[in-house]
Amino acid sequence: MYAILDIETTGGRYNEEGITEIAIYKYDGHEVVDQFISLVNPERDIQPFVVNLTGINNNMLRNAPKFYEVAKRIVEITTDCIIVAHNANFDYRILCTEFSRLGFEYERQSLCTVELSKNLIPGQQSYSLGKLVRALGIPVSDRHRASGDAQATVKLFKMLMAKDSDKQIIKNSVRANPKLQLEPRHIDIIKDLPSVTGVYYIHKADGEIIYIGKSKNIKKRINQHFTNTNPKSKKIQAQVHAVTYESTGSELVALLKESEEIKRVKPILNRALRRTIFTHALYSFVDENNYINLKIDKADGRKQPITTFSNRQAGKSFITRVVEDYNLCQKLTGLYKTKSSCFNYEVKACNGACVEQEPPELYNKRVELLIEKNSYHNKNMVIIDRGRDIDERSAILIENGIFTGLGFFNLNYQINNIEVLKSIITPMNNNRDTQHIIQSYLRKNKKIKQIIFKD
Repeated sequence: MYAILDIETTGGRYNEEGITEIAIYKYDGHEVVDQFISLVNPERDIQPFVVNLTGINNNMLRNAPKFYEVAKRIVEITTDCIIVAHNANFDYRILCTEFSRLGFEYERQSLCTVELSKNLIPGQQSYSLGKLVRALGIPVSDRHRASGDAQATVKLFKMLMAKDSDKQIIKNSVRANPKLQLEPRHIDIIKDLPSVTGVYYIHKADGEIIYIGKSKNIKKRINQHFTNTNPKSKKIQAQVHAVTYESTGSELVALLKESEEIKRVKPILNRALRRTIFTHALYSFVDENNYINLKIDKADGRKQPITTFSNRQAGKSFITRVVEDYNLCQKLTGLYKTKSSCFNYEVKACNGACVEQEPPELYNKRVELLIEKNSYHNKNMVIIDRGRDIDERSAILIENGIFTGLGFFNLNYQINNIEVLKSIITPMNNNRDTQHIIQSYLRKNKKIKQIIFKD
């Protein structure tokens, strides 16, 4: 018996996120004999990119059952079943995490239709669910909703079972999902690590650094490296001899140090992070009617951006939010393509800059406030964040819009001017990545202290 399922979550990390929707179809090898579909209140906010992807928002889940209210039904419908999912490792671990939060262990065998498809239908351009089922002529509705994706997985699994004529490939692909056990040498490494925020360095036996990372909990993060089953973690597990670390207290300081150290050391397992960490940026221009327009576009090193984003979706989510916060026009921010008025003007939520009803001087003042808030171009400022101890703070210095370095100071040590601050700052390299790291951090941590110095 199989329990074919799909889960939608608040985001991408199984150990930090919650379930927003679940669909399970109990399949006996011939037909669906039972099903369970439900929205789930995750008791935490959904990340904006997930709202845009799935259409599930916080309001829809306000009155939905919480996970503990549907847990019994999930246990019942999956008892004596093999869990089947597209990327089963993610869905199964999400379930295990939710049950663990309730204090229960959840153990089932599992099958991954991604792995099965690669074995039974080789040569496909993509093995993502949407592209794969379209290529195979399998109809799919409600893409990125649990029920639609689970139904598509049922049809895909039927096809895979038919292709596995001797029934050995599917049988041999069933995973028992045993609890991962740490090797003794890994336990020895972890026991000496602290649960602090900072940067960590993973070394081989000859001392070579093979991986650099940052975490808000170094001990927990290294434990994940030692128990995860992805290719990078397996390489770390095989080669690690020692882990050293530097406590920073501040996540922003850890991000900046991680970025600089990766560029300096170039560890073999950090290939992905050596590249630029953002792809899109926010730019402004003045149109023929003297209104300041905003535009999310691919990052261009030849142009000065207001701020940068890891991907286009992050930029779009930012624009959507600031349109409301600063009462901006959807047309002039690129959210609503039209030659006439934007949608918000029609519902009286825009003052009419799109049809020249609002004077450009008034509209541009609000845009300039947004630009001033989200850019430190030409500013002299210091960002004050957590330190390594309770009586310490970190300081990130920006001079004339350029990140110059960071340091730590005791709370009894008053910062009165920029010259005093310079005496405690360790110089660091300024580049487009550091600008992105700082601006992204300030967007997410709006209450962080900033001191502006006059020229």
